[in-house]
Amino acid sequence: MNQLSFFSADTVPPEIADLDGLLAGPGQIAATADRARVSVVVDAQWRADAIASMIEDAGLVAEITRSDEGSPLVRTASVPELAVLAARWTRGAVKSVPVGWIPGPRALRAWALAAGRAENDGSRFVLDLDPHAPDTHPVLAQSLMRAGIAPTLFGTRGNQPGLRIVGHRRLTRLVENIGEPPAGAEAREAWPRV
Repeated sequence: MNQLSFFSADTVPPEIADLDGLLAGPGQIAATADRARVSVVVDAQWRADAIASMIEDAGLVAEITRSDEGSPLVRTASVPELAVLAARWTRGAVKSVPVGWIPGPRALRAWALAAGRAENDGSRFVLDLDPHAPDTHPVLAQSLMRAGIAPTLFGTRGNQPGLRIVGHRRLTRLVENIGEPPAGAEAREAWPRV
């Protein structure tokens, strides 16, 4: 039986800052003068449904649609409440990790929902990074280390960069933070196992 951490994503109240986890992965933020919208393209409907639920738990409206390539796309409306998030995660028009950012449990869960995948029968877990924001990769590796989960950065010269988490202690710490997978066999298969 798994025992969840006192600070697991399942026990921490939702807030807009949880969406930081989408931006740590492939999520994008589009801002105007006083509004912003967060969006992320995912590879499975269960991911889109779970992310939409997180967005709504944070008090925003979520929309699920399809990308031009036919993949599920989840996005918020363009709202003033996300302007602060946009200011933290951009430098000019470029995605940038906020200085000193440490992902909390719900942000880690959002990242895992958007871009996490089990490898090697669950003995390793990868959090994919945004291939269009290479300057964020080493900073996000450091952020994850500060959260107590030391990853290995890989694929920085390819199309699918990521942070690989290996080892029982690290995977346990990750699972304690992100909580249980969403319902369904596909989600359980993609989730880390300890």
